[in-house]
Amino acid sequence: MAAAETVKTTVDQFTAASNTAFKGGVEKTLTALNEANAVSKKNLEAIVASVTAATKGAEALGAQAMAFSKAGFESQVAAAKSLSGAKSVQEVVELQTSYAKTALETYMAEMGKMSEVVSASVKDSMKPLNERMTAMVERMQAAR
Repeated sequence: MAAAETVKTTVDQFTAASNTAFKGGVEKTLTALNEANAVSKKNLEAIVASVTAATKGAEALGAQAMAFSKAGFESQVAAAKSLSGAKSVQEVVELQTSYAKTALETYMAEMGKMSEVVSASVKDSMKPLNERMTAMVERMQAAR
């Protein structure tokens, strides 16, 4: 009987240890899955924020381009009217030179503004992604 009791006790201890280990493994797995879901959610939120910022930048750039095109067209119409009213070839050359100079200066200024909008848009759209990448690197370093 003592042998049977010993076997029963050993089996009970083994079963209890197995149950505890299995339960611990399941809890660790569930915790890891919850953490992975949280990270995935934050990554998705970062992507959405990035796309939103890029879209706003594209809209601003489009509006700026439309305004520039409209102003350019109006300037061309005004220049054409001025040229049609010129009294001499000298006046035509002066008007055309003045228009070309003004058009080039306006174009260069507008390209500078557009470059600033693009730069700010890229910076704003990359910020959430950079934050997620930084968080991931910090997490990997902490896991070492």
